[in-house]
Amino acid sequence: MLASKILVQCDFDNTVAVDDISFMILDVFGDKNWRDVLREYREGRITVGAFNRRTFSTVKADEPTLLNYVLTSNVVLRPGFKDLVNYCAKKGYEFVIVSNGLDFYIKAILKNISVNKVKVFAAKTLFNPNGLDVRYIGPDGSHLDSGFKESYTDLFLSQGYRVVYVGDGASDVAPAQKVRHIFARDELLRRCKEKGWTCIPFVDFTDVVEGMERL
Repeated sequence: MLASKILVQCDFDNTVAVDDISFMILDVFGDKNWRDVLREYREGRITVGAFNRRTFSTVKADEPTLLNYVLTSNVVLRPGFKDLVNYCAKKGYEFVIVSNGLDFYIKAILKNISVNKVKVFAAKTLFNPNGLDVRYIGPDGSHLDSGFKESYTDLFLSQGYRVVYVGDGASDVAPAQKVRHIFARDELLRRCKEKGWTCIPFVDFTDVVEGMERL
C-alpha cells in the first residue's frame, strides 16, 4: 500500500506523447544532418545539453510557428493520460512532468487538452531569430548539461516523497534507479530487466493506474 505522500514523476516524449515531439520539430525545422548529432549523444560522446544546443540552434522559426506546427501535426498522446492525472488528483498524489524535451511545447500540449495544474520541469527555451537557445536549469537554478531528470528525483526524495517513476528511455534509467516503484516501457523496461530491477511494464496509462492500485 502506498503511503500518502506520493509523487509521480513522468517523462513526456515517447511516454505521454507517443512520438518524440522535439525530434518532429528538428525533422521539419532543423538542420538536415541533426541525426548525426543524435548519434553522438546516443553513443555517449556528448551530453544531452550539448545535443540540444547544437541541434536546436539551427531552428530559426519563431514560437507561434512552432506551436502551430506542434498543435496541428496530429500529436498522439498515449491513452489514459488524463485518467492518470485525475487519479493522482483524487488520491492526493503529486503528479509532475520531468522531461529532457522543451518546456514550450509540453506546456502547450497540456493546455490544449485542458490539463492545467501539472508542473512541468523541462528544457527552458529562448526564442531567437538566430536559433533556439535551449538550456536545462536544475532545482537550485544552476545550468545542467546532464543529470537533469535525476536532479529533480533527488529533490523530490529530499522533500520526503515516495516517488513513482514512469518512463521509457535510456535517460530515465538514472532517475528510475533511485526510486522503489518503476513503470517502464521500451528501453527503460529492457534496462530494468537487464539490471534485475523490479518494475511494472505498461502499454498505456490505464496500466499505470491499475498498477498503482496494486502497490
